[in-house]
Amino acid sequence: MLLCFLIGVAILYIWWRVRDGLKINNITEKYILITGCDTGFGNHAAKTFDKQGFRILATCLTEAGATGLREATSQRLKTTLLDVTIAENVVSMAEWVKGEVGSRGLWGLINNAGVMGTLAPFDWLTIEDIKKPMEINLIGLIHVTLVLLPFIKKAKGRIINVSSIGGRVAASGGAYFSSKFGVEGFNDSLRRDMKAFGVQVSCIEPGLFKTPLSDPKKVLQQRTDIWKRLPTEIQKEYGDNYIQIDASKKQKLNQRILNTDLSLVVQCMEHALTSRHPRTRYSAGSDAAFLWIPLSYMPTFIQDFVILRNKVKIPTSGNTVH
Repeated sequence: MLLCFLIGVAILYIWWRVRDGLKINNITEKYILITGCDTGFGNHAAKTFDKQGFRILATCLTEAGATGLREATSQRLKTTLLDVTIAENVVSMAEWVKGEVGSRGLWGLINNAGVMGTLAPFDWLTIEDIKKPMEINLIGLIHVTLVLLPFIKKAKGRIINVSSIGGRVAASGGAYFSSKFGVEGFNDSLRRDMKAFGVQVSCIEPGLFKTPLSDPKKVLQQRTDIWKRLPTEIQKEYGDNYIQIDASKKQKLNQRILNTDLSLVVQCMEHALTSRHPRTRYSAGSDAAFLWIPLSYMPTFIQDFVILRNKVKIPTSGNTVH
């Protein structure tokens, strides 16, 4: 009986591997739009897919980012400036895409643009601190998707939403995690809505990668700036040494789990674009595979125990940094 079960499992695994490896044909006439191509995952993806022969429509936030990308790629790649928080920009971008893709439609949309925002306890933050990550990571992503859906439906193409492992486990305060949980919900709803039209929707959940988004110096500076503006009562609640101890803990954790190979995320994008049977979700990074994904399936009390072990004990006034 056990032998039959193991044989059945082996057959299912082989079938899945074969099915997972089936690729589409003729990528050279397929258009892909990628947001957030100035740096990081978007920049690396645009260069990679340009070399493979896709027709890349890359959006950048800055002219410097767009110029640098054009200089590093072929004439097939075209750029436009886009701030996903400005509705007029998003609508204009859609008109530009319409003129580029014509009757062929848009094969792939990679919603990659995003920011980290301020990672700090919620009682330190104002509503303005919350708005920016939500407007870029969630509302902007949804708006871009909505205006491009007609072109994607025409091509029966692919939508790839770059979420985060932070869309499964909220490891810190700040709007970043809330926005990524929102992306996960939007992704699931959109995937089910689009099945009837032959549009495949996938979600990529990277772990912690070394990109400008997660620059530890920038994150620390943002937290320090907010600390300075806090009321004295809140500073006393957390203690004088909170910033230093918190930074030390985060530095030690980052050294253990930080991923440096951006191609791991781009490989997930590539599979979602070129596989005949793209996966619903992709994870990238060793921390995602061995820490955050398993943790996300565990009971809440276990999640809290693991995460709170890396939190600073409050108050910190009597503590010293080692």
